Amino acid sequence: MPFPVLNLEDRPDVEVMAASKMQPVASIRQLLDYGHRFFGENRVQEALAKWPALLQEFSDCRLHLIGPLQTNKVKAALQLFHGIEVIDRLTLVDALVKYLKRPTTRTREFLIQINIGEEPQKAGVAPAEFITLYHYCQEKGLPIQGLMCVPPAKQDPTPYFQHMQQLADQVNLKILSMGMSQDYTCAVRYGSTRIRLGTALFGSR
Repeated sequence: MPFPVLNLEDRPDVEVMAASKMQPVASIRQLLDYGHRFFGENRVQEALAKWPALLQEFSDCRLHLIGPLQTNKVKAALQLFHGIEVIDRLTLVDALVKYLKRPTTRTREFLIQINIGEEPQKAGVAPAEFITLYHYCQEKGLPIQGLMCVPPAKQDPTPYFQHMQQLADQVNLKILSMGMSQDYTCAVRYGSTRIRLGTALFGSR
């Protein structure tokens, strides 16, 4: 499975996360054997079925959660993932802080997910409520390193990526996780530091 030629527009600082949702272990292992070490999964249960053995074998691999997180899955998520990119509500912050300092916690990076298109079917905090959530995280001791979003499908993502860049600049956050297989070149133009590629790396399911 050779890597595609990615047009990152002279942005060597941009991280490429392989979005491995619904991908079999065999396909993931192909990328691991190729040398890729950064992956994202959407569901805690699916990741638990695939990743513990892989992480033991490939100890330098990083695994992030990029799908909605229920509070009853928080303990398991903190034990499995190196990063959680879906902080979107006060109750989730409270649940994470409860287990944050336990010795079994692996997670060291946390991103707030913004529902940048304010779509009712999508997770994420509304842009207008971002600052409130960010300050709550600070008060509770949950370190926030960046923001993540999924812009509306079948629309020009440019204004949404621009808005995300503005939100990150408000509080000087350095990580912007935005851009997928269909729009990552646009995301990179507007400050993305991390793109999440599924189809572009694994092919169509």
